[in-house]
Formats: sequence, C-alpha cells, structure tokens
Amino acid sequence: MEKYTKIGLPALIGALVLFVFAVKTFVNIGYGEAGVLFKTFGNGVVTDEPPLGEGLNIVMPWNTVYIYNVKQQEVFESKMQVLSSNGLDISLDISVLYQPKIQELGLLHQTKGSNYLNVVIIPSLRAVARSVVGQYTPEQLYSTKRDAIQNEIFEQLVEDVEQQHVQINSVLVRDVTLPANIKAAIERKLTQEQEALEYVFRLEKARQEAEKLRIDAEGKANANRILNSSLTSNILRDKGIEATLKLAESPNSKVVVVGSGENGGLPLILGNQ
Repeated sequence: MEKYTKIGLPALIGALVLFVFAVKTFVNIGYGEAGVLFKTFGNGVVTDEPPLGEGLNIVMPWNTVYIYNVKQQEVFESKMQVLSSNGLDISLDISVLYQPKIQELGLLHQTKGSNYLNVVIIPSLRAVARSVVGQYTPEQLYSTKRDAIQNEIFEQLVEDVEQQHVQINSVLVRDVTLPANIKAAIERKLTQEQEALEYVFRLEKARQEAEKLRIDAEGKANANRILNSSLTSNILRDKGIEATLKLAESPNSKVVVVGSGENGGLPLILGNQ
C-alpha cells in the first residue's frame, strides 16, 4: 500500500501539472477582442507581429496574453468646463467614438497600457476642447458655430492621438451650457435680430408690390395714349357706320337716323316702339 502511495502521489502531481499547463496553453479570445502576447523568455511584448485574433489560440504556458476590446467604444465627458474667448465659463457635453488601432495593439500595450483611455484620449480631449472653444464668443458657441467647433475638436484630437496608436472615429458636441444671464441676453438679441429681419422683409415686399402697381399703371397709361392717338374722328365715324349696318339687320331695328353736324354724328337706330 505504501508502495502504491509513493507511486500514486507523484503521478497525481504530474497530472495536475500537465492539466495546468494544458489550460494555460489554450487562450480563448472573444468577439471584438484581440490579444497582445508577452513572451516571458523572449523580448517581452510582441510588437512586430499581428495580435492574436478571435477564437482559440495556442500559447506557451510561460507566456501571457493581454486581451483588449478592439470594437468602437464611446466616452462621454459631461459638464466639461472651458473658457470662451472673452473669459466666460462654458460647460460642454462631448462624446468621443474611439478604438485602438488593431495592428498597433502591441505598441499601445507597451507604451500606454490598457488604461489608454484615461492616459491618452481624455487628457487630449480636454486640452483640445479648451483650445478650440477659447477662440469663440458665447454667442457663436450657442448659435452659429457649434458644427464648426465640433469639426475643429475632431480634427485636432485626431492629430493629437494619431501617433499614440489610437483611432478617433467621431466627436459629438451634445450640449453647450452658458451662464443663465448670458444665455438670456443672447436669446433677446437673436429675437430682436429676427424681428428686424422680418421688418426688412415686409418693407421689401411692400416696395415690390408698389413697383408692380406702378409698372401696371404705366403700361395701362401707355396703352391708352396709343389708343387715343390712333382714334381719329374719321375712324370713329367708320366704326359707327359698320356697327349701325350690323344692327340694322336686326328684326327689331326699323328707323336709322344718320347724325349730322359740323363734325358729323354717329348714326342713331330707332326701334319700332
């Protein structure tokens, strides 16, 4: 019995060791993830090879795999405090869509580590937001320039983190909060400007209507002048005679009296009554 015990214990230990080694040899990487390999007896973090992909990977037991989420992720910075061009406090809500550069994952792990969001992206975002917003007035931030500010923050942030193995996909300025008194003053000004524009529009419309009436009146006056200049007494007499002849053909017309006088008169038609 003692003999079997002496044989069985080492065998059991050996089996356990083999089991542990087997477990450590296989590393499963989930969807949207990638693994950075650290070679204990090599050069440490592997940076000159692609990271380990999804699925089951065979790794030597003495090596270590660090798993990263490589899907697009979002960080939301709420109530970020910045200063406008005239020194007023502005509060921004900004979202950034980002992800690590997969082919540079080893370099990211080696230089920044898994906490790269707080080491790289958030500090750069805050610095860039302050720099960009500091070029604008509160009124521009509140109304006309929000899209321009958003684009500028995106472009500068991409430039800042480009060499730090991180990819910025989008920047969204979700809200701009101004001091209450400044916001009220801007809204009053915008309302007054809108009313002024509406007044100018009404004046222009009235001017156009008046111009249209003037042109119509001039056209009618010109037409009347042309007509009057062409209607001589002879033409009027001839027209009257033509009309009289047509009316004389009516069964109700009985007596036709042709006018007379110095200038001549138009014919008269008397009925049977």
